[in-house]
Amino acid sequence: REMPKCLKSSVKYPQSVMVWGAMSAAVNAASYQEILEHFMLPSAEKLYGDEDFIFQHDLAPAHSAKTTGKWFTDHGITVLNWPANSPDLNPIENLWDIVKRKLRDARPNTLDELKAAIEASWASITPQQCHRLIASMPRRIEAVISAKGFPTKY
Repeated sequence: REMPKCLKSSVKYPQSVMVWGAMSAAVNAASYQEILEHFMLPSAEKLYGDEDFIFQHDLAPAHSAKTTGKWFTDHGITVLNWPANSPDLNPIENLWDIVKRKLRDARPNTLDELKAAIEASWASITPQQCHRLIASMPRRIEAVISAKGFPTKY
């Protein structure tokens, strides 16, 4: 009845951390453009070199500001049009799900252990997984169009 293997400890308010991965929160247009300038551009250069690419972000105020649109135009970067009230098809949501699933078996006891588990989980995501998610975008968009904006399997 009280065998340790039959018991599971729990806490009412477990420790948690906010995770930031190639995105940011609570920024204004100017700070968003600085992030793009100092982090996105070097990463894009490393990943794509001189090849064209399409940048994706949602309609957060900092993203949709006129000055941000001008920044992308000035840098010759194509931005995916993002309709208002659209389903969140951003593949990074799937990456977060992968991280969460990998963390289910981890039982961190401290904040440092939780951070280490998150970092290890994120680091274990392969480039192939990212490429598959990116390659799924045409199917995702087609599914939303077919469903007339209603929920899809994505």
